[in-house]
Amino acid sequence: MRKLIVFVVFSVFVFSCVPTSQFKEVDKRGDELQQDRDELMAENEMLTVDNTEMRVKIKSVKDQKEQFVKDSIRLYNQLNETNLDLADLERRYGELESTHEALLRGNARETRRLLNELQASQEDLDKKQQLLKDLEGNVTEQRQNVTRLRAELEARNARLMEMENMLYRKDSIMNALKTTVSNALMGFEGQGLTVTQRNGKVYVSLEEKLLFTSGSTSVDPNGVRALRQLAAVLATNSDINIMIEGHTDDVPFRKGSSIKDNWDLSVLRATSIVRIIQGAANINPDRITVAGRGEYLPIDSSDSPEARRKNRRTEIILSPNLDELYKILDLN
Repeated sequence: MRKLIVFVVFSVFVFSCVPTSQFKEVDKRGDELQQDRDELMAENEMLTVDNTEMRVKIKSVKDQKEQFVKDSIRLYNQLNETNLDLADLERRYGELESTHEALLRGNARETRRLLNELQASQEDLDKKQQLLKDLEGNVTEQRQNVTRLRAELEARNARLMEMENMLYRKDSIMNALKTTVSNALMGFEGQGLTVTQRNGKVYVSLEEKLLFTSGSTSVDPNGVRALRQLAAVLATNSDINIMIEGHTDDVPFRKGSSIKDNWDLSVLRATSIVRIIQGAANINPDRITVAGRGEYLPIDSSDSPEARRKNRRTEIILSPNLDELYKILDLN
C-alpha cells in the first residue's frame, strides 16, 4: 500500500514537470510498477494464506505440545506408580519366596509325617484285612454251626412236641385213672378214704381207722377189701408207678414193744399194705416203692386230737411211668 502511494505521488510529479517522452517512459514504468504491485498483491495474498495456515499449524503444534506435556506428566506419574508397584511386587515376591522356602521345608516334614501315617495306615489295613479273613472264616464256621444248631433245634422242637404229646397223654391217663379209682373205691369214700389229683399224680389217702387199730400193723378186713379193689385197678394200668407212704402222728411210740418208734411203725404199715396189694393182683414189684415218713410230713401241724387223727394215714401215690419222657430229656 505504501508503494502505491509513492507511485501516485511520483506520477503526479512526473506529469507536471517532464515532457511527453519522459511521460511515456514514466507511464511504462508505472505499468511495470503496477504489474509489480499486482504481483506483490498476489504474493501478499499467498503469504497471508500461508501465514494463516502457519498460525493454524502453530496452534495445532502448540495444542500437540500441551497434549504431549500432559501425556508426559501422566506417563511420568504412571511410571512412578509403576515403579512403586514394582517395588511392592519385588517385596511381596521376596516374602512369597521366603514363605515358599518355609513351606518347602514344612512340606518335607509334613511329607515325612504323611508317609509315616500312610505306613501305619497300611499296616492297620493289613491287620484289618487279616482280621476280615479270620472273621470270614469264623462266619463260615458260624454259619455251619447255625445250620447244625438249626437242625438240632428242629430235632429238639420235634422232641418237645413229642414230650408235650406224651405229657398230654399222661395227664389224660391220670384223669382216667383217678376216675377209675374213685369209681372202684366209691363205697369207701366217707369212711376214711379220699381220692385226689394234684401235681400230675393221683393220691389215695386212707385214714388209720380204715386200715389199722392203734399201734397195729395188721390191716383191718374192711381196709383189705378196699386195697384189693384198688389192686384190681392198678393191675390193669401197667404204666402206673405206685408209691406207698406210711404216716403217723407225733405221739411217741410206747416202750417195750417190738416196734421201736414212729419211723418203724410207718414203714411196717406201708409194707403190710404192699403185701396185700401184691397178693390181690399180679403187679410187678418194680412198679412199687415203700416209704415210711413217720411223723415228719403232717397234714395238720396243730396240737389237737383231730389233727393227730388226720396225720395218722397211709397214702398210695399213683404216678405215670416217665421213663420214656426221661429218655427224651436225655436226648436233649
